[in-house]
Amino acid sequence: MTGGPPPRRQPTRSCVACRTPRAKRELERVVRSPTGLVGLDPTGRAPGRGAYVCPEPSCREAALRKGALRRALGVPIPADLFGRDTVAQTADELMSDEGGA
Repeated sequence: MTGGPPPRRQPTRSCVACRTPRAKRELERVVRSPTGLVGLDPTGRAPGRGAYVCPEPSCREAALRKGALRRALGVPIPADLFGRDTVAQTADELMSDEGGA
């Protein structure tokens, strides 16, 4: 016997575009905050309804084009969601919603 606790099981989630199950850490979380703001959640801890997308550009584009993110979150998705400037901005806004709600 090797002793010690068994290894922890990593949580898995499925990409809304390609439906491939992956470890949660390998996917990007898109969240709809309680106030209705949609953005990327790099921490994975922002409050609200979340959906997961593979980081590959093809999956990101397919999730927007097919409407998979819109269906998963129940709101229209901004076209510039995956733009470079929006990542840090939405993370700050989503976390500030947590304190105000």
